[in-house]
Amino acid sequence: MRVKQAVWHGSVTDMPDARALEDSYTHCRHIARSAARNFYYGFRLLPRPKHAALCALYAFMRWVDDISDAAGAPAAKRRGLDTAREALRQAVAGIYGGNLILPAFHHTLETYRIPPRYIEELITGAEMDLTVSEYSTFNELRAYCYRVAGTVGQCCVHVFGACDAHALDLAERLGLAFQLTNILRDLSQDLAMGRVYLPREDFERFHCAPRELAAPPSAALREMLRFEAERAWRFYREGAELLTIIPQDSRAALWAMGRIYSGILDKIEERGYDVTTSRVRLSAAEKTGILVQARCGWWSAENGFEKRSGDRRRTRGAVLGRGAG
Repeated sequence: MRVKQAVWHGSVTDMPDARALEDSYTHCRHIARSAARNFYYGFRLLPRPKHAALCALYAFMRWVDDISDAAGAPAAKRRGLDTAREALRQAVAGIYGGNLILPAFHHTLETYRIPPRYIEELITGAEMDLTVSEYSTFNELRAYCYRVAGTVGQCCVHVFGACDAHALDLAERLGLAFQLTNILRDLSQDLAMGRVYLPREDFERFHCAPRELAAPPSAALREMLRFEAERAWRFYREGAELLTIIPQDSRAALWAMGRIYSGILDKIEERGYDVTTSRVRLSAAEKTGILVQARCGWWSAENGFEKRSGDRRRTRGAVLGRGAG
């Protein structure tokens, strides 16, 4: 879904009045409900103000993502991202320029004391997709993942109500888990666009080549993808501590979002890491089931985001005999 920039007709220099602000939040909720096919299930479990805040953040971030992923020349995309960066700076100053997303977005940043530098980093990450087509090492990939996903997690924990250094570190790790899941899910589509996110050092370690991502995996590639999945699971396990740190009214929502994303990783594993035949996703019924579990309290922070025993995964990772980094 492409985010349409609706027009707000109020003053462009002051925080809008209650009616105009509500119109902005309503617009952002519409974007989130239409486009956030995984995250919105978790949003629904939050108290209304936190739900609205995450929708406002999502709407702006989706706009940035759409600019980066749109068809067209890189120069045009760079201009679009420059426009988004300037919109951020103007919004922080209370200048909305007719963009209906910005009043709610600004109000959210102010209300939850979210540093605008997180959004700056997000835009920088989107710019990386215009110039960087592969990563040599996991450390390089991790820097990219922080920008496009870790910052999102850090914005979210501000809204949840836990923004100390430890919570922010855990949020970064959970964002990394989500992004690694996205990368594994979208391997063939990204390759078709000329992007290979998995580190070159891993291809070399497992004696594979990026071109192999276009076909069902060989035994060697499957072993490499198992290694990448275990790396993602490690970050899910580390990030799960957030479930015991954030306020009670946000825990079910976080669990639902994490379980939906880790459910995608479960399915990738169940397919033997073949993501070329069809897109891996959870059905609406599966996501609704997770929502019901979360709403009814049928989950445990002790089990984190895993459907199966974490001990089984740790044992399997040890068999690999390779650090997940």
